[in-house]
Amino acid sequence: MSTETFPVRVEHDPATGVATLTLGRPEAMNSLDVATKEVLLAALQQVAADPEVRCVVLTGSGRAFCVGQDLKEHVGLLGQDAEALWRTVSEHYNPVVELLATMDKPVVAAVNGVAAGAGAAFAFACDLRYVAASAGFNLAFTGIALSCDSGTSWSLPRLVGTARAKELLLFPRTVPAQEALELGLATEVVPDAELGDRVAQVAQELAAGPTLAYGAVRRAVAFSAGHGLAESLAVEDQLMTRTGTSEDHRTAVDAFLAKEKPVYRGR
Repeated sequence: MSTETFPVRVEHDPATGVATLTLGRPEAMNSLDVATKEVLLAALQQVAADPEVRCVVLTGSGRAFCVGQDLKEHVGLLGQDAEALWRTVSEHYNPVVELLATMDKPVVAAVNGVAAGAGAAFAFACDLRYVAASAGFNLAFTGIALSCDSGTSWSLPRLVGTARAKELLLFPRTVPAQEALELGLATEVVPDAELGDRVAQVAQELAAGPTLAYGAVRRAVAFSAGHGLAESLAVEDQLMTRTGTSEDHRTAVDAFLAKEKPVYRGR
């Protein structure tokens, strides 16, 4: 499947199983107006449900990954005292982040430029963040007298620790790529010109892997973050049963015994 519809372009390569979602408002630094949020949510629902998509890449066009809420639209809605202004968290941001964090396949962020506010949070919800050397993160919420949203209170402390998370939220600034790597916000920093090729390599490797197992690992890690040991062990038991009885597991065992490379089907 491929569609040129902006503000989000969806490209699925059937040969690799990789679907790339590109935010397409470069003139607005890929800021999130209502139309963009609605299209992004629909696109994520589409790729999450498609069994032929085995890995998802989220990236931006132009010089930004995503700078969060479209403030021009925000000011207009604020002037109208529009209820839609505050419904957007529950209607758009929350389901987008939940899909990024829990869909049953790996998700990679290709951070091509600045990621701010909800844009940074979207990247944090992904499994891996490959960051262009010129890019950076900014937790901009309190800079406009707002609390954090899009799962930042959940993801950021788990990446950098509670104390550093509070510092980044209370004193928002752009964290450059190399510092982001040192803090744990970035998986890898890549020269700008090499970002696309590097992410394609990683995404194709993941797509060729045991995606059912990857999905189970995502769910186990997310669950354990908010539950105790006994409950987490029980979920691990359930997920181990699911993956242990899968076609992929049998394929892996047979390939190991035959000293061959397994071909996984995600089931």
